[in-house]
Amino acid sequence: MGKSKTLLFTPAQNELADLAKAMAHPARIAILQYLSNRKSCVNGTLVAELGLAQSTISQHLLELKELGLIRGSIEGATVNYCLNTERWQAVQSLFEGFFDQISATDHLNFCCD
Repeated sequence: MGKSKTLLFTPAQNELADLAKAMAHPARIAILQYLSNRKSCVNGTLVAELGLAQSTISQHLLELKELGLIRGSIEGATVNYCLNTERWQAVQSLFEGFFDQISATDHLNFCCD
């Protein structure tokens, strides 16, 4: 969507859409799950663990980092990443608020059939 179209929506709607888009790729889900199971930063093990090319993983890491979902760096072939736990708490609250808002409506009991 063009930048001008995003102006039609609230900042919260745009943020939720960006987050949902970032998590809509199975490789990114796999990266996030892998990082969530580690108690320290990951150092170059993603390629071996996920079986994807380094360049592919780097692209996915960049997308996740731009949204603040992960923290870390890429230095040549060395990858140092971990989840950004503070950001994850905010993301969880955003999605919970979204789902709570939809669940609270009476429309869930009606059908258009």
